[in-house]
Amino acid sequence: MDTVSYAQEIVKELERSAAQLDAGGAEAFAGLLQRSGKIFVAGAGRSGLMGRAFAMRLMHAGRAAYVVGETVTPGIEAGDVLVLGSGSGETKSLIAMAERARALGAAVALVTIAPESTLGSLADYTVKLPGVAKEAGGERATIQPMASLFEQTLLLFYDAVILQLMEWTGQTTSQMFGKHANLE
Repeated sequence: MDTVSYAQEIVKELERSAAQLDAGGAEAFAGLLQRSGKIFVAGAGRSGLMGRAFAMRLMHAGRAAYVVGETVTPGIEAGDVLVLGSGSGETKSLIAMAERARALGAAVALVTIAPESTLGSLADYTVKLPGVAKEAGGERATIQPMASLFEQTLLLFYDAVILQLMEWTGQTTSQMFGKHANLE
């Protein structure tokens, strides 16, 4: 298979993943973000990179959004929400963040393959994304390595949430562009 064929297969995998998204969970997640105070986003590895992209779009949409661990990130408090992206739901550093956020009265929202995980038990809101489990017949659900399909679906989901928030607030791309970095 050549590179373009691989890209086309990845798009097909993403279409299958998007078709499996939980509409009710997605709307509840978006609603939580709409009514929350500050939004804190975290994840490890590539899931963390998807979270950083999400925090950036939240900021463009006029929300007070922060990436956990950055030097300019304020403290979390009651009325705020911690958004965690974790395929396994077992990342120790994220578990510690979730426990601390709950202790301070903030909500915890998890986007994961594994809602029954440790993070799932700590989360107030959980959105289950399709994973890379074996399909019937023993074939893998993805041609991609490791958790690539989850990470791509995570970014797709986060971008869909941004579109929902834009619709609810009447925000346009032009308005959001006005908040884009302009020092470059």
